[in-house]
Parts: sequence; structure tokens; C-alpha cells
Amino acid sequence: MEGKFLLNFTAIDFETATRYKNSACSVAVVDIEDGKIVDKYYTLIRPPRMEFDSCNIMIHHITPDMVEDAEDFSGIWPELEKHLSGRVVLAHNAPFDMGVLRSCLLTHKIDAPEFIQGCTVQLSRKAWPELMNHKLDTVGRFLNVDFRHHDALEDARACAAIPLAAAKAVGASDIHELFSAFNVKLAEFDPNPHVSWQKRRP
Repeated sequence: MEGKFLLNFTAIDFETATRYKNSACSVAVVDIEDGKIVDKYYTLIRPPRMEFDSCNIMIHHITPDMVEDAEDFSGIWPELEKHLSGRVVLAHNAPFDMGVLRSCLLTHKIDAPEFIQGCTVQLSRKAWPELMNHKLDTVGRFLNVDFRHHDALEDARACAAIPLAAAKAVGASDIHELFSAFNVKLAEFDPNPHVSWQKRRP
């Protein structure tokens, strides 16, 4: 498998300032090519109205003063889009992160890029059903990934480790083969809003 381990994808993670989906206050992506990290991107984001919920601050430790000089989502979008457009984009609990992306795009009236999305929570449930749960910190410990949970870049890196480990376990040589092997769906990103709201994972 060494010569044909061609997993290519991007892992993404958002942190939000409030319970509202358009309140992204940080984002990170990790780009994987041929099973290796080739690029990373992390930035703070100034959320609309600069509102923060105390419970969110307790989770990710991002405070209003940290983002007051940051760009808003429209400002960081040109760089973020480079990592998403035309890619397979994975997130741990994709309904949350894709919901944040969708809401931010709508809020700022930005056309959505075309890409394929997938969820590493679903993948990890199929790959390691014996785990007590499939939260990112639980799966990360199982895979011996040392990371700071709820730091967007650290979470994106941990998310990326999941398909890499699962692919090695089953001998999958590309991301589509991997998700097919575990009967987990990859789908086109849907820019249209949905009624349901996926709460942030603990």
C-alpha cells in the first residue's frame, strides 16, 4: 500500500462565539495530500455584532478582545475558499461545521463553493464501534493523537488523523474507497439552510 496511499482531503473545524451558526470566531483547515499534511490555515474571525456567550468562551477560550482586530468572515473567505473548493472536506460532526459554514456564507452573501463533504464521527463509529463514544477527544486518545481540544487547528489535525488511521486499518488507498468500505456517505455540500440546528459537540 505504500506506493498507492493516495488519501487527499481537507479537515476543517470551526469555533463559534454564540449558539448562532453564523458566529464563527475561528476556523482552521488541514490539507492532506497522499496521506500527509501539506498545508494548514488558521485564523481568528470577528463575529457579527461582536457578541460572545460565556459558555462558548469557557469551551474555546476565545474572548472578544482577541478578535476585535480580526477580519470578519468575508475578509478571511478568499483564503479559506482555496482550501475547500473542489476538495473532499471532512469535519468531526460535519452537521455542525458545515452548518456554520453555510450560515456564514448566507450572512455575508457569498456564493458557496462546490466540494464534497464527509463526517469523521460517522466514520469513527463504523471503524471503531467498541469505543465508549466517538467524541473527538475520545477517538484522539484511542489513536494516540496529542491535541488541545477546542483549538480549531488542533481539532482539524485530530480530525485528519481519523481517516488516515481508518484507511491504514482496512488498506483503503483513497478517500472515496475508504468511506465506501465503511458504508459512510460522502455528499456534495448543500448551501441551502436546514431547519434543524446541530448543537456544538461537548
